[in-house]
Amino acid sequence: MPRLQSLVSSLTLALVLFPLGVSLVPVRGEDWLEFRGLGGASRVEQGSLPVELSAADVRWSTNLPGRGLSGVLVVGERAFVTTSDGPTQDRLHLICLSTATGEILWDRQVWATGRTMCHSKTSVAAPTPCSDGTRVYAIFSSNDLVCFDLDGNLQWLRGITYDYPNVSNSLGMASSLLVTGGTVIVPVENDSESYSLGLDSATGANRWRLDRPKGANWTSPVVLAPGLVALQSKSGIDAIRVSDGSTVWQYAEGADTVSSSALADGVLYIPSSGITALTLDPADPAKEPKQAWRNNQLSPSTASCAVAGNAIYCINGAGVLTAGDRADGKRRWQLRLQGPYSGTPVTDGRHLWAVNEAGLVQVVELGEEEGKVVATLDLGDEILCSPAAASGALYVRSNTKIHKIGK
Repeated sequence: MPRLQSLVSSLTLALVLFPLGVSLVPVRGEDWLEFRGLGGASRVEQGSLPVELSAADVRWSTNLPGRGLSGVLVVGERAFVTTSDGPTQDRLHLICLSTATGEILWDRQVWATGRTMCHSKTSVAAPTPCSDGTRVYAIFSSNDLVCFDLDGNLQWLRGITYDYPNVSNSLGMASSLLVTGGTVIVPVENDSESYSLGLDSATGANRWRLDRPKGANWTSPVVLAPGLVALQSKSGIDAIRVSDGSTVWQYAEGADTVSSSALADGVLYIPSSGITALTLDPADPAKEPKQAWRNNQLSPSTASCAVAGNAIYCINGAGVLTAGDRADGKRRWQLRLQGPYSGTPVTDGRHLWAVNEAGLVQVVELGEEEGKVVATLDLGDEILCSPAAASGALYVRSNTKIHKIGK
């Protein structure tokens, strides 16, 4: 097992060079700690992002080693992203950059121990990492999972394929991690040995393993409430206790396996029969929720929906942006954007920032009865990931670069 020995040697060297420790960087309200931000709603504070865009608003662009589709995390004055490189994408990177300058502060690398075959459009570095403000957790399509503190000191790693070898997905894995209540939620759902794990965030040890429906699934989990997360699959939604992996309620009417659900103000918006809205009991989110509405005119495609203010915004496969009323789900208006889109847009309820696959940033002014494009910025770069937003700036990564737009 030469590759495993090489991996262990590399990690031993990392431990020698970078002693274990936890950086004491406080989590701030404007940090972006997971895929699509808090609740997966892709929303930011009103007025925090630039509306009028020009080339001067690109504060920096940094070249990345390797390639990847994972989104950016922002913790304080540091940004984090994953990449993979080599002829078979078997060298895995977790990279930390300065948000002020774009300088790469550290780059930690390990060898892949699992399968690196994936579709040419995606990458081994497709899942977005997550953070609890003291550590960064990253998983790759090879099902290698690493944990570093914010200063780049290795905390633990798992080669999950060695524990559960029968994982098969011909297109590649892309579900993102989530950390909550001291537990890292790891979705490994596929056509063969399909499961999700709850790992101790400090050690990486299993807290629980949960069998999941067999079938390729690229959706990501969402925190419903303290100690409770939603796992999405072709079967629907399972609300899971973080402490032991037990199921407390189910929505069994099916759901998409590409675009993910979003939670905002106690309502879970599921890509199911268009969009289905479930209202959680504020006194007890573990109780079975009530369906508020369903509308098949709201139809997300690869990109998930964004939620802010009194509306939900979905982009379909034709690049049409649809605004739906959060109260009853009725369609308010539609606007054709220049597409296609893979990444989820970001919104503050007054404007929406959408980045298409050709790297065109479009800023949409969101009215009650119509939306209109008020600014564009061409990054001239293929963009397939969902942007992150923090401290007045938009972070957009391509296969080869990260661009910071704004403050």
